[in-house]
Amino acid sequence: MTKEKPWGGRFTEPTDAGVEAFTASVGFDRRLYRQDIAGSIAHARMLAHVGVLTEAERDAIVNGLKEIEIEIEAGGFAWSAALEDVHMNIEARLTDRIGDLGKKLHTARSRNDQVATDLRLYLREGIDAADAAVERLQEAIVEVAEREAGTLMPGFTHLQIAQPVTFGHHLLAWFEMLARDRERLRDCRRRVNIMPLGAAALAGTSFPIDRDYTAKLLGFDAPAENSLDAVSDRDFAIEFVSAAALVMLHLSRMAEELILWSSSQFDFIELPDAFCTGSSIMPQKKNPDVPELVRGKSARVFGSLMALLALMKAQPLAYNKDNQEDKEPVFDTLDTLLGSLRVYAEMIPAMQVKRENLRRAAALGFSTATDLADYLVRKGIAFRDAHEIVGRVVRLALDSGRDLPELDLDELQGLSAAIGPEVFDVLTPEGSVKARNHLGGTAPAQVRAAIRRARKRLAKKS
Repeated sequence: MTKEKPWGGRFTEPTDAGVEAFTASVGFDRRLYRQDIAGSIAHARMLAHVGVLTEAERDAIVNGLKEIEIEIEAGGFAWSAALEDVHMNIEARLTDRIGDLGKKLHTARSRNDQVATDLRLYLREGIDAADAAVERLQEAIVEVAEREAGTLMPGFTHLQIAQPVTFGHHLLAWFEMLARDRERLRDCRRRVNIMPLGAAALAGTSFPIDRDYTAKLLGFDAPAENSLDAVSDRDFAIEFVSAAALVMLHLSRMAEELILWSSSQFDFIELPDAFCTGSSIMPQKKNPDVPELVRGKSARVFGSLMALLALMKAQPLAYNKDNQEDKEPVFDTLDTLLGSLRVYAEMIPAMQVKRENLRRAAALGFSTATDLADYLVRKGIAFRDAHEIVGRVVRLALDSGRDLPELDLDELQGLSAAIGPEVFDVLTPEGSVKARNHLGGTAPAQVRAAIRRARKRLAKKS
């Protein structure tokens, strides 16, 4: 393959070897080869459509590009750092294959609009893959939530036991986080799906191109309106990484709970052996490495978001070489996101839920105190007064080392004459969750209704 610089005519000496290595991007942007070839094929077809290329020239270029794609996928393509990037490597190889005709491909375009188009095509595919991976995780969560719709567990605020909930209800909170993530990804995709090709270096081209024709060939919604913005905009990449960062934030929060729940102190779940590791020195250990690693990998994505924001914050219009640094954060983000989602979708349905331990924990920490206050309100006592009475009940229980259901009726009536023997129905975790029988509540009947709605939402968005 020729290693001559396509821009070398203006220069009188070769590029310094160190500079050549420093500025080359082919080591990472070769990942865009499919998108680059797809964009070049569409560009060649458009050039023939407007009469810049003959049909024979178009066919030779298209066939040559398809052969190069096969060569790359077979592992026989010789990438050259001297040719700087994926675009010049493919163009040089095309010229090797079909002769000087290959040099005509770059008519009416620049690497500036070419790379912006490639990256948008890549991200469009990546967003679709991420959306599908989030959906698979949602399906896994719904599967477990349905199985555990009536399983009692403690709900927490400040990581202190607050009120009883069901395990299924808790998992559906994860489902809702991911539902918002899918909305963000799909909304981001709309802005990704705008075509820069035709903007050329920054000002457009003097050739009679048909950008709508090219956009249709590549599946873009429309061509970009402004040539300067088209080649310099990386909002779409930042927005994707931002959306991915929120997904990873949610996965990290899930990870923290999975790690806590699988600890000896909580003992709420057991993660499958296939998703854990042991210790090199302590034979009894079973470490929750997968959720720990997902929690750690979220930091990579957050870092990529900060890197892209810093990359773009002081760039004047239009394209600058700085933008070569946009790809690695995007690539790493997508790899990290897809890997994390896939491993969660496999791990969560396979975890063992320890129902007896969860039920026992749900009864601790005076978790039904609010239910007692609500009971008193229904007896005609103002909530603030009821709150005060229940505070004294809790103090009594603390001083005597008992939980609320273990107190005697006469002790309770000594603190409020409004309390009757039926009070013990509301002091159990089962009574507590059953009472919250409204849309969004934790009652098992509401959890099952929410699961039915969740399945409909998944079917609608598929």
